[in-house]
Amino acid sequence: MKFNETEIAQIFGHEAAEDEDLDRLRAYYFKSNVFDQVANDLPLRVLVGHKGIGKSALFHVAIAEEQNAGKLSILVKPDDIAGIGDKEEDFLKLIREWKVGIIEIIAKKAISSFGLPYDGWRENLNSYGGKFIEFLQSTFKTEKYLNLSAAKKGIVEQFLKNGRIYVYLDDLDRGWEGQKKDIRKISALINAIRDISSDSKGVSFRVSLRSDVYYLVRTSDESTDKIEGSVVWHSWTNHEILAMLAKRVEQYFGRTHDAETLIRSNQKDLAKMLDPVMMPIFEGKGNWAGIPTHRMLMSLIRKRPRDLVKLCTLAARKAAEKKDERISTEHFNAIFEEYSQGRLQDTINEYRSELPEVERLLFGMKPSRKDKKAITSYSYTTEALLKKIENVMQSGTFRFAGGKIAERKALAAFMYKINFLTARKEIGKFIDRRYFEESRYLSHQFADFGFDWEMHPAYRWALQPENLSDVFAQMNPSIE
Repeated sequence: MKFNETEIAQIFGHEAAEDEDLDRLRAYYFKSNVFDQVANDLPLRVLVGHKGIGKSALFHVAIAEEQNAGKLSILVKPDDIAGIGDKEEDFLKLIREWKVGIIEIIAKKAISSFGLPYDGWRENLNSYGGKFIEFLQSTFKTEKYLNLSAAKKGIVEQFLKNGRIYVYLDDLDRGWEGQKKDIRKISALINAIRDISSDSKGVSFRVSLRSDVYYLVRTSDESTDKIEGSVVWHSWTNHEILAMLAKRVEQYFGRTHDAETLIRSNQKDLAKMLDPVMMPIFEGKGNWAGIPTHRMLMSLIRKRPRDLVKLCTLAARKAAEKKDERISTEHFNAIFEEYSQGRLQDTINEYRSELPEVERLLFGMKPSRKDKKAITSYSYTTEALLKKIENVMQSGTFRFAGGKIAERKALAAFMYKINFLTARKEIGKFIDRRYFEESRYLSHQFADFGFDWEMHPAYRWALQPENLSDVFAQMNPSIE
């Protein structure tokens, strides 16, 4: 195998779905059960998940599949909604402005997607009193689309029959700073699309939000409790992520597998599919010596596909530098610090809007000189964890967005839900790691359910740069 930037991207994929070739994305995309919870005819679906979890990829694949099935689907991007409601202070008027703005965007995008002239479209839309589906059906009369391709003509014909349109709003939290104006903007948008979907029975909205954005909007505006039944949390198991990687590697070599077959496969069989691009055994230190490479990978990712793409891509580049044909332990060891620093910075950037001093908190969890001498320097009983947080709090009070003081149990819960901490239980020389249940994201309650706690392995090189070689000696791989 000869690694170069093109081959690496084709094997492991791009970190961001919007940078990927659509046909390739669809070919290797791994459908989890979340896909069908989002891609359906329900009037509103709000897809919530951590950054790098795959929200945009799901939207891009769903749109492509719907268009291939003759359905009218459009994607609304941040640039499309720029400027809406920027100067409106009254919240009810702000919702109304969003309703008008969204309806106009849908109408304009639908018309332009078929290459039809839209001079005077706004006046015509207004004459329908905002009933944009009736307006579009009138616009798409047969005589106006005679020159369309067969595929586009099929979409128009189906729309004229059933009046259904699917609207995806993605990446709306771009530029998010967690300020009051940002929260009001997203809250008004959600209220507006709820109203539109109630008034116009043929429209299905799908909105993607980062978990930290959803948290602030949901806890700042009581009216958003009405969307709770429409929220779908996007999450992955490590087994699903390993199956996803296996599918990508197999796809690169021209072999196709459906997701259900891969999910039913055991991890040994999935790991064999990776052999053409990486050595099967990781020669680490201590309990990491001679373990399967896939177990090392699963131990170092935070249940996010983007983590795995990043880890494999960095290692493949090292293999390319050495002109090696497979990724080996040497290449992984060379990039762990860079990978770890990137994950720590991503976490700080992602959650600063929820806890402004998140950086001080996370760096405060770095082991002290005394701790570093102990093998358990990154692991805590509940009592020891709360004591560690108490020590960090001595440098100043922590406050959540909105001004609420963060007590030590609330900070422990916060670090657990952002996957900085995991719950742990030792099973032989392996660790059973339990992650926060995303459906409980709104809670600041710290639950002690009999497990100890540890800093996620992904962050440890970034917090112990002076002793990189000792990191593996102070942790165990995950059980799966």
